Amino acid sequence: MDKNIIDNFVAPPCSEKIEILYEDEYMLVINKPSGLLSLSGKNPKNKDSVHYRLVKDYPTVTLAHRLDFGTSGVMLLAKNKQVNAKLTQQFQARSVNKGYESILAGHLRNEEGVIDLPIAKDAALFPRLKICNQEGKEARSKYKVLERLTGPSRTRVKFTPLTGRTHQLRLHSQAIGHPILGCDLYGSVETQGLASRLLLHALDITIKHPHSQKLITFTSPSPF
Repeated sequence: MDKNIIDNFVAPPCSEKIEILYEDEYMLVINKPSGLLSLSGKNPKNKDSVHYRLVKDYPTVTLAHRLDFGTSGVMLLAKNKQVNAKLTQQFQARSVNKGYESILAGHLRNEEGVIDLPIAKDAALFPRLKICNQEGKEARSKYKVLERLTGPSRTRVKFTPLTGRTHQLRLHSQAIGHPILGCDLYGSVETQGLASRLLLHALDITIKHPHSQKLITFTSPSPF
């Protein structure tokens, strides 16, 4: 059953171009459009992806991390294996600082806080994940309210994930009763219908440059 779910997903064509925000001899930093896979899928119809497009001009390029299909924003790519290893080490050591902007359903009670809820695979509802205190891995997301919107009630937030679990921000938002608008996996029919895309954008990322070791921040303003 699980295989069928993966293989049956066919991404609609993405006409938006990848914007290159920064490039040097070691790495590329891009602005990924929403609706583009990070890596080509197993289904031959899902060939188009960030990697598929960029490898044509940069044959040795590899992804230092991934963004979900619906998520837009800042993404890092290494130009060789050595650089990829250095960037991967930073992600594993949790020394990379990432910021995301999102619009959630409803009005959050607090102006800021930390959502601390462990995440596990959900075999019954693959590819969804679930909050699970027994089997889940630690997952923590810091949030801060940027703007409260009305008609309908929505909240613009800045997220700072303190761990890097798959679907973390989408699942944590749902768990506190405020799913991300446009989210197909963890929203309701109503919240999904309030946006034409997942309203989650990778706003900024701070890393140590793999060669100079200087702290460097890359940003891409939210398109929504």
